[in-house]
Amino acid sequence: MSQINSVELEKSRVKTAHAIKSESDVIQEIKIELSLKGRLVNNKAIMAKLLERLEIETDVVKSDIYRNALETVVFRTPDDLI
Repeated sequence: MSQINSVELEKSRVKTAHAIKSESDVIQEIKIELSLKGRLVNNKAIMAKLLERLEIETDVVKSDIYRNALETVVFRTPDDLI
């Protein structure tokens, strides 16, 4: 029984690590997109892009990633570097 729990726990850790990476990737992708368009790259612009993506996304998993990425950006302090 203990072995099953440790295996499930490890799977959960891997999923969590993957989700964090995915959220980081989305934020990085948005930063690049904003930069290429010549727009300011700041938390407000990143949040606006994430909200745009959330409004049109139909995939539940992607929506969760966008929502979690938005939460990450919202909870940064103003003096945190992007």
